Amino acid sequence: MEYIVEKIGMSRTITVPSSAVTLLKVLDTKVCDINEDGTAIVAYADGKKNNKAIEGQQKKYDLSAEFNRFMKIEVANSEAGALDLAPLSEASLVKSQFITKGRGFAGAVKRHGFAGGRASHGHRMGRRTGSIGNAEWPGRVQKGRKMPGHYGTDTTTVKNEIISFDPESMILVLKGSISGPNGNLGRVKVVK
Repeated sequence: MEYIVEKIGMSRTITVPSSAVTLLKVLDTKVCDINEDGTAIVAYADGKKNNKAIEGQQKKYDLSAEFNRFMKIEVANSEAGALDLAPLSEASLVKSQFITKGRGFAGAVKRHGFAGGRASHGHRMGRRTGSIGNAEWPGRVQKGRKMPGHYGTDTTTVKNEIISFDPESMILVLKGSISGPNGNLGRVKVVK
């Protein structure tokens, strides 16, 4: 069973020793259409974007105007309507999938943790990459060489232990950290 969640932020438990936790809000989701393989088309609210295609889907599934995004996820429901939260209440371990923070084009020091050159005696090294090639053989830059480039906006999946889940406020508390900025949307899949 999967759920669409929004990252609220991080905190820690008040137990001794304390542990870092991430707070997620389970979005209000409507199941529109269920397939035979256990997946379903679900609708959720995200922003104000609306067009004729979205309006057509809302009319087809008899949804209010706030439900303007659609996604295909695994559900526990047997019929259309509100998403069943029972599996999440009983779960102890989940896989959370989020997109990491985008950092744009980054140098080798920021992207790969290179040390850079010394900062004395008028050298020109600074935060540069340094030598990238070999000698006469093979006479080319090897594949996989760590160099400057696009950094971030990668999809990451992490297993997290559930600390608590409140069905009324729809707040899910997971042990450990989850990648991405606050307000980022992701999905959580129940493992056990």
